[in-house]
Amino acid sequence: MKRKFKFPLAYQILVGLILGIIVGAIFYGNPAVETYMQPLGTIFINMIKMIVVPIIVSTLIVGVAGTGDIKQLGKLGGKTMLYFQLVSLIAIVVGLSAANIFKPGDGIDMSSLTKGDIDQYVQTTEEVQNEGIMDVIVGIVPSNIVDSMANADMLPLIFFSVLFGLGIASIGEKGKPVLAFFQGTADAMFWVTNLIMKFAPIGVFGLIGVTVSKFGLSSLIPLGKLMILVYATMIFFVVVVLGLISKMVGSSIFSVIKLLKDELILAYSTASSETVLPRLMQKMEKKGCPKDIVSFVIPTGYSFNLDGSTLYQALAAIFIAQMYNINLSIMEQITLVLVLMVTSNGIAGVPGVSFVVLLATLGTVGIPLEGLAFIAGVDRLLDMGRTVVNVLGNATATIVISKSEGRFNPEESKDYMKTAEELA
Repeated sequence: MKRKFKFPLAYQILVGLILGIIVGAIFYGNPAVETYMQPLGTIFINMIKMIVVPIIVSTLIVGVAGTGDIKQLGKLGGKTMLYFQLVSLIAIVVGLSAANIFKPGDGIDMSSLTKGDIDQYVQTTEEVQNEGIMDVIVGIVPSNIVDSMANADMLPLIFFSVLFGLGIASIGEKGKPVLAFFQGTADAMFWVTNLIMKFAPIGVFGLIGVTVSKFGLSSLIPLGKLMILVYATMIFFVVVVLGLISKMVGSSIFSVIKLLKDELILAYSTASSETVLPRLMQKMEKKGCPKDIVSFVIPTGYSFNLDGSTLYQALAAIFIAQMYNINLSIMEQITLVLVLMVTSNGIAGVPGVSFVVLLATLGTVGIPLEGLAFIAGVDRLLDMGRTVVNVLGNATATIVISKSEGRFNPEESKDYMKTAEELA
């Protein structure tokens, strides 16, 4: 019997990535690339955004209604937030340590660097800095859930969905038709997700082609040391930190990477965690994590557990200080850690979040804000790596919380991994 030729999604996305790089390099500086290729990427990103809200709302309502225990949910929420803060702190310390040991900003000739445009981030930062921690807390409770859905505000959506799920659980038989509706919605949305993913290679081709056509090799060489260090530090964080955390709960970071290879390639190519959110939730549930934990931990993690971003922010802050020959004392670096912890939580979901956090943070320890303009040109390439670490961080968090609650299903995980290997 003739074996049917298989061309897995991961390879399709890689082909799209390579072709996009080739086309972008050939037509470097040609505005026609953006005109014709950007729409391909935009359509794909818009299709993903279209399904994110229905998936989060429906899966969270179904998961919470299935649990129906407000005490258990409170315990789950507290444990999840504590884990997020601890791992974010480790990420910041790893980033600071790497910058202090390897000193990527020493000896850089700033006259050889091209300044990027950071006006849009400055404007966003000014808006964000007007909000205090109480504004963030108040913002979690939506005044209009339809408005929150329209703006894809994750935290108000999670708050509403948890309460709605508890409400369905409390009314017993009368809630079953409503629960069946949301279960059907979730199943239909995952089917739509699999359909949209067929367009992923084309979307990646468009997005990476535009990116490559906009920056030249000359802008990368002076910042080569920074880029190499950022990637090396992120690999260290994934293999050592997330690897040890996974091992402590009886899991393996490499099995998670193998399971999520399609999503990681897509996240890297698009520099967007949002593009893989639906599939990430689907795969973690199939791997043996309970629906209510998956649908709570992953969307919340997208706001509070950005390990790659916080690591990069710490490293970039010290890099800019070194570039200006500013020696930060231990106390100033501790201040930087504390401010980064607060700021990165306070502005979750803001576009260009890493740049906005840095702009809101650097001034507190006397680092010139204009230094960010020098790394703006390579930020997209660094963002691609940050996104992969963010996705892996949230996948690891889901397994850790599931296992700590004693609700991880190892048999389901084993069966799914076996099936996934056979299909690969």
